[in-house]
Amino acid sequence: MASVFDDQRETLEKHEFMLGIPRGRLAVTLDMITDALILVGQHGVYCTSARNPNQPALDLQTVMQQLTGAKELIQSVLHELDSKSNSK
Repeated sequence: MASVFDDQRETLEKHEFMLGIPRGRLAVTLDMITDALILVGQHGVYCTSARNPNQPALDLQTVMQQLTGAKELIQSVLHELDSKSNSK
């Protein structure tokens, strides 16, 4: 498996140039997590819970919760960085 720095080289370079290295990397991370959430959501359409066919399987629900939580944390870091840079 290639490194994320190799796989996402062009995207990282673009975002790091526009936002700086830390913010650019966080922005790309958010995009990657969003893509993963979309894929898990699509998979959840086919892998439903045995208890409730209207819900994704429990393992997919857990993955989605964890990805959503990680995304919220990254967004809060970006917001905090923006707040600090605006207060200067």
